[in-house]
Amino acid sequence: MRSRRSSASSKRTGRTSRKGGTSTLPDKLEPLAVDVRCTRDCLRVALADGREISVPVAWFPRLSAASSAQRTRWRLIGGGIGIHWPGIDEDISVESLLAIK
Repeated sequence: MRSRRSSASSKRTGRTSRKGGTSTLPDKLEPLAVDVRCTRDCLRVALADGREISVPVAWFPRLSAASSAQRTRWRLIGGGIGIHWPGIDEDISVESLLAIK
């Protein structure tokens, strides 16, 4: 039997309990970038949760055509939900990197 207090706590924290155990993970983790490395061939994005995404730079024509100096001048936007390269006016969201098939 679940207590009223347990149910209210679950609603506040966004965490859920299951029979036989408790999940301490939030319902949905938003992937946030913490670091970016970009060579002429590869874009690598380190995420706050420890994952690293690696994709070919060729998927992004502006980034592919950019100079080495332009590729190294990036900044995180939206607290890490995306990356912006001001010299080439390119924005790439972390979610779009995860969704590419």
